Amino acid sequence: MNEDPVKSGIDGLQAMIARAGDFARGPAPVDQWEPDYCGELDMEIRRDGTWFYMGTPIGRQALVKLFATVLRKDEDGKTYLVTPVEKIGIRVEDAHFVAVEVNAHEQDGEQVITFRTNVGDLVEAGAENPLRFVTVMENEGVKPYLLVRGRLEALLARSVMYELIALGEEIEVDGTPMFSIKSKGMVFPIMASNDLKRLSA
Repeated sequence: MNEDPVKSGIDGLQAMIARAGDFARGPAPVDQWEPDYCGELDMEIRRDGTWFYMGTPIGRQALVKLFATVLRKDEDGKTYLVTPVEKIGIRVEDAHFVAVEVNAHEQDGEQVITFRTNVGDLVEAGAENPLRFVTVMENEGVKPYLLVRGRLEALLARSVMYELIALGEEIEVDGTPMFSIKSKGMVFPIMASNDLKRLSA
């Protein structure tokens, strides 16, 4: 009889994913699977990208990367670990990943900005993987996010945000000068240029 992965702990989770297949070279095709919901797991992804299980950090990065291959965020706004036969809910404090590195290069005359996440994803910002910037009311700053895949996002680390800002330029968007980022022909506005000047004063 198969063990209940919700009750069997980390070893059970590893076995669950192993039964689903080998996804060492990339994420699993979780959007193609519609398994039964098996309940909630005491697992959380913290804001800094650290995974916790039953209140204890998961120290094995290889294990975190394995779990990340079967992550899915559904239309209900909740995040799950998903295999062809099981779907288990987990908690996410902010974003699913953290973008820890950024690189800009030119391709076909256009700037391309590539990010690396804490679990090894390499993502080029563009139409399929847009950047978005959320205004933080407490300090009038912004929180930057990158769509990695599906509905899964990465929060840009502070150091990465500073590097990204250095790549920004003023671009008119709908008649308003906006401090923006360009990548793969797409423009991602951060904030109105006047607001940026006021904050920088």
